[in-house]
Order: sequence, then C-alpha cells, then structure tokens
Amino acid sequence: MAVLKSVRYGAWAGVLILMLALAALGLGWWRVDGPGAPARPVPTAVADIGGSFQLVDHTGRSLTDADFRGRPAAVFFGFTYCPEVCPTTLFELSKYLDQLGAAGERLQVLFVTVDPERDNPEQLALYLQSFNPRIVGLTGTPEQVSKALAAYKAYAKKVPTESGYTMDHTASVFLMGSDGRFRSMIDYHEAESSALAKLRLLLQ
Repeated sequence: MAVLKSVRYGAWAGVLILMLALAALGLGWWRVDGPGAPARPVPTAVADIGGSFQLVDHTGRSLTDADFRGRPAAVFFGFTYCPEVCPTTLFELSKYLDQLGAAGERLQVLFVTVDPERDNPEQLALYLQSFNPRIVGLTGTPEQVSKALAAYKAYAKKVPTESGYTMDHTASVFLMGSDGRFRSMIDYHEAESSALAKLRLLLQ
C-alpha cells in the first residue's frame, strides 16, 4: 500500500513539475538573455534584428546604419521624457563604457528616440549632457523612427496621460556586431557582471 502511495505521489509530483515548467515558459521566467545567461548562437527567429535606417544625430548630422558599420554597437530605444527606464539604462551604459576602459573605445552606444514629436536634436543634446559624451542620440521624422523600430523588432506605443502622453517601449539594449548583425541583448536591470561579459564578448 505504501508503495502504491509513493508511486501515486510521484506521478502527481511529476505532473506538477511539468505544469510549473510550462507556466514558467509562458510567463517568460526562463529568459534566453536574462541575467547570468551564457553567450549562445543567435536563434533564427531573431537573426534578422537590425537593418537600414536614416536618422539625424543630436548634432544635426544625417546618418544611416552604414555610418555605424565597422565597429560593434549597443542600441537602445527610449525617449528624453522617460521617467525611469531610460535614464537608468543610459547611466548603466555610461558606467560600462568607463569600466571597459581602452577595450571599450570601439563600442558605439546609440540612443534612438521613440518620441520624435518631442525629441528633436536640440532636446537630445541637452538630455545627453547627463551621460557619457560618447553616447550618440538619434531622431528623425515619425516615419524614419518607425522604420528603425521595425528594423530592430522593437516596440513603442504612445500612452495618453492626464498631462499629455508617455511612451511604452522596449527596455532592452540590442548588441550589434561590427558587421551590423544582431549578437545579444542586455535586459533592463541585468546584473552588471553579466552585462559586462556580453559587452566584452561583443568587442572580441
């Protein structure tokens, strides 16, 4: 009888573990590029992240994706009126640039606005004064920004508020190789050691 109970409990435990595993996958608890995740080949589904764009930087220069080829890049989509995610991420990227030292001089950091209505070159230049001067701000027409978002499979949506609007947007940083191809991502609030490991791998 005891043996039967053990078998029954073991079977139910197996079912429970399977259900929890499926739930974890559905809720995104297991993340390919989460904190501490090892470097791995780019899945076919995301291998086409990145592509052509034409934007204007925070000094007023017209630039395309071709201008950033030849060196690896960290690309982040945000906006200057962002209350938390954007300043936090840009502060962390500024810190990583300092910590990488001479090895990080090849790394380009691009801050692409998802709010071209308010973020003109002058606004971007003013905002970026608070971060590492090597960070390049990019903006453009709504159509140009939408094209850049689509190229990177990034999300952005205007959300009405009592005082006007804010923007929902992808919070991760896209890591692109010197050939312009997607390599990995740094998640929002990812552990510093994990983020630096990914950046050092990108720079190899």
